[in-house]
Amino acid sequence: MERPLLHVISHTDLDGIAAAALAWHVHRADRAPIRVSLTGYGEVDNLILETLGTGQEPLVLDLFCQRQETVDEVDRRFPEGGTPFLFDHHQTTFDRYGNRPWAVIQTDACGALVYHRWLKGRDLSPAARRAHEDLTELVLVANDRDLWLGQREDSRLWQALVTLLNPTGVLLRLCLDPRAELTSEERRRAEDFVERQEARFVRARSAVQRTGNDLSFLGSDILEFGDVSDFCGLLLDRDPNPPRVVAVAARRPAGDWAVSLRSREGLSGKLVGLLRDGRKVRGGGHGDAAALYFPSHFKEEQILSTLLAGIRTETERSQAPGVTLGDLLKGKL
Repeated sequence: MERPLLHVISHTDLDGIAAAALAWHVHRADRAPIRVSLTGYGEVDNLILETLGTGQEPLVLDLFCQRQETVDEVDRRFPEGGTPFLFDHHQTTFDRYGNRPWAVIQTDACGALVYHRWLKGRDLSPAARRAHEDLTELVLVANDRDLWLGQREDSRLWQALVTLLNPTGVLLRLCLDPRAELTSEERRRAEDFVERQEARFVRARSAVQRTGNDLSFLGSDILEFGDVSDFCGLLLDRDPNPPRVVAVAARRPAGDWAVSLRSREGLSGKLVGLLRDGRKVRGGGHGDAAALYFPSHFKEEQILSTLLAGIRTETERSQAPGVTLGDLLKGKL
């Protein structure tokens, strides 16, 4: 019996790209042709539902859906004793779906490494096993980048290539050559980008709006795609008096907003849990590295005030044991 078309759905950052490349190389010997979609939290629900509706087989890496009706459809269609198809590492996904039989979620590694670990225990063909081994170093580079470990110098250069080539360009490179070793020309261009990136960071720091110790907020049109993690790390790691949360807003081509959040002590993930509603405001991520997506009609000032309200709510909630968010919103404190 012919197997359905495999549809790999993965994130657009280095982690997601590495995970997609791993899946493509491991499965191409026995599953080609393979459909691959690199996407974000705003579009992943539609892709999953389309895949299920057309009888294709989903393989979802480094992100998951936002709408409950999508999860309900997954629960309904997943066969008893079926093979997991979701491999993720975000705390928000683990909190909601960590007990699902279709999910493998581990928060101590990036999404690509979660999938790499799972494949290691599978009965792979010789060609798939070689591909799994060939991608190991790249997966570790992505893990270093995504978890801010700072142990592999080239991880920042690989992130620069994601900006220079766009996610699809990097995926194409990895499909042709899965090695994590950069060519001399790739290294030269990536290092040049990082040098220019540092200059952008100087301009960005002067444009940051800081609200006490709670929030440092940067608006759109200053940083480029791929700058955000490095810039947020700069404010959190190099500032002698860092804020509790760093937020960088960027308007996406469709007009909506992507707001990247970085923090310490899990506050970013808590904000996502408080503010997303699954309809207008979406989001996901880790405790200290997460993102929210706001509709296009929001203005930067509204995003800023919403984040500050969320921080205040979480602060009050943490200081008042036994009090729910509903109590806070009803003004019972």
